[in-house]
Amino acid sequence: MAATLVSIIYGVTFTIAKDVMPEFIEPFGFIVLRVGGSVLLFWMVSFFGPKEKIATSDFPRIIAAAFFGVALNMLTFFKGLSYTSPIMGAVLMVTTPIIVLILSAIIMKERMLKRKVFGIFLGLAGTVSLILYGKSMINAPNEMLGNLLVFINAISYGFYLIIVKKLMDKYNAFTFVKWIYTFGFIMVLPFGWNEFDAVNWNLIPTGIYWKIGFVVVFSTFLTYLLNLVSMRELKPTTVAVFIYLQPLFATIFAISLGKDDLSWVKIGSAILIFTGVYLVTQKKNVQ
Repeated sequence: MAATLVSIIYGVTFTIAKDVMPEFIEPFGFIVLRVGGSVLLFWMVSFFGPKEKIATSDFPRIIAAAFFGVALNMLTFFKGLSYTSPIMGAVLMVTTPIIVLILSAIIMKERMLKRKVFGIFLGLAGTVSLILYGKSMINAPNEMLGNLLVFINAISYGFYLIIVKKLMDKYNAFTFVKWIYTFGFIMVLPFGWNEFDAVNWNLIPTGIYWKIGFVVVFSTFLTYLLNLVSMRELKPTTVAVFIYLQPLFATIFAISLGKDDLSWVKIGSAILIFTGVYLVTQKKNVQ
């Protein structure tokens, strides 16, 4: 349920964030605002959470999680989307579960069950068809660089899911996520401060402020907590496959606003996506 809710929020976020960026805030400047706001929220909430002390030996893992899960992940994704088209960016993003499956097999020695591999590729097929036939291409000023940056983001997020798993097994989420974002904020600040400083806040409409608040509170703060909750119960490969649901919910959101229509291609894609998620999330091996 937590992983599905994350997919719903992210599916809505793509449309909302595009209204803010780059017209009112440039990508890196938006990241500074997004991560900085989340740092404050995580620290505020942590005072009401369990009191645990993090072992000094675990801080290198926290710093690595901050680098792959916040800094490199967000910087490459936002910048990549500004160069490439949403379609190509989304197609490359759904390589994350495959990357996580491969990394898990190498790093965590997780078995690559045939059912799981088949489920991942079913979800991939459904997502690619949904994205290609459900959205329109837009101008891409530097598609090659943009695609490379988005692919780096997918690899980065795959590393993050694996790195943070051991922290979840040892601590409560509220104990360490504030540190992940604190270190992440320090990392993104040099890249985004000039763009953040250049924002003319007086020219930003009230509606855009609400959308910025949504991205900070729901798309960042809440989704990371929900992801950590899901990581406690599910394997990294299982959590990663839920990324396939994001374009599905993004399409539903667009249809509800009258910006898209329903077709048999989209219905078929949805069936493939949900079948893939079902196969990957089953705990018992289905013969």
